[in-house]
Amino acid sequence: MSSQEEILSDGRFSRVARDPRFWEMPEKERKVKIDKRFRAMFHDKKFKLRYTVDKRGRPVNFSSTENLRKFYALSESDSDFSESEEHTEKQKKIKKKKKGKGEADS
Repeated sequence: MSSQEEILSDGRFSRVARDPRFWEMPEKERKVKIDKRFRAMFHDKKFKLRYTVDKRGRPVNFSSTENLRKFYALSESDSDFSESEEHTEKQKKIKKKKKGKGEADS
């Protein structure tokens, strides 16, 4: 197969590099911005599905929350809040684990 440079240097395909229809979409514009009303879908168990196979039947270790993060982004004002919220949730999980271990030792 020919390399990308050879294809773009070919006169028949030279306009592809200049035409905005063929440009890759920037990451900022690619994701849909959602506001704080819908931030629960990133961590709520109702929105989380575990997939064992992909659409072609190949085994995967994948969840729907990864898809949500791929296509959606919190709006700028809400993203700071969600990061601090995730941090507090992690701290709560750590405390529960420590508390569970302490009860098991008793």
